[in-house]
Amino acid sequence: MIHGWPRSVFDYLTVIDPLVDPRSDGEEQAQAFHLVIPSLPGFGFSGPTTQKGWGAVRVAHALIALMQQLGYDHYGVHGSDWGAALAPEVGRFDSEHVVGVHVTEVYAFPSDAAQIDALSEEEKMYWQRFLAWQQNQGIHLQVQSNAPQTVAHALADSPVGQLAWNYQIYGYYQDEGYYRRYGDGLSDNYVLTAASLYWFTNTAASSARLYYEQTHSQYSPTEPTVTPLGLANFAHDHRAIRPFAERWHKNIVSWNVYDRGNHFAAQTAPDLLINDMRTFFLKLRSQKAV
Repeated sequence: MIHGWPRSVFDYLTVIDPLVDPRSDGEEQAQAFHLVIPSLPGFGFSGPTTQKGWGAVRVAHALIALMQQLGYDHYGVHGSDWGAALAPEVGRFDSEHVVGVHVTEVYAFPSDAAQIDALSEEEKMYWQRFLAWQQNQGIHLQVQSNAPQTVAHALADSPVGQLAWNYQIYGYYQDEGYYRRYGDGLSDNYVLTAASLYWFTNTAASSARLYYEQTHSQYSPTEPTVTPLGLANFAHDHRAIRPFAERWHKNIVSWNVYDRGNHFAAQTAPDLLINDMRTFFLKLRSQKAV
């Protein structure tokens, strides 16, 4: 299970027990998972990194190496936020061992204006909302993709600065033409734990550099992924655009959009996330013994 920014391994505390011990949740033990929840390189307990080059490709290969060293011949991957971008790459580079990729967002983009013109009116609306979010609320994307070290000095010097920088992600989100509070459904402990982890481990800079490395990377996949992909898209998150997704992922086997939850589904709709993961991987298990 792969987290994102400004998140950590603690994101998944809400889903560990039901996934590991489904009987505690009224389900069959056959649905139990082994869970590996790594801290991304440069984030929290896995940082700070001190070398250049920790972009998505290197991170994906590090996660693959981790699973090999732990002795898993076959495994599934789940990801949210950055994890949703990294998980398909793990499946791409380790398709021999990855049985399926489950994500809460599909970050797929059009190749030209014609693909946008071909969208339905609803899809065009969601696409425009995503672009508006990038421009108006995704300020961290712009700063961390271009000058991560600049903001990092201030964050390393001030725990209040770190909290404020993190909280702008939790704070507001555009939905139905209004700004919704991401904070709805997020506990103070969750917000403070995430900010504290970044500050005490001094990983503001190294976590931000993932954005810089990816923005300046020469890597650009030329072929779509073929590993089975499942999406659990939540109501107040970035809405995935299926025609774009199908261009980048040729084996979409599950596509569910829910009427609640947001970008932090493990906190705001853990029951839906858990059930979607179970259903997706159960479908794959029925097709191939893993």
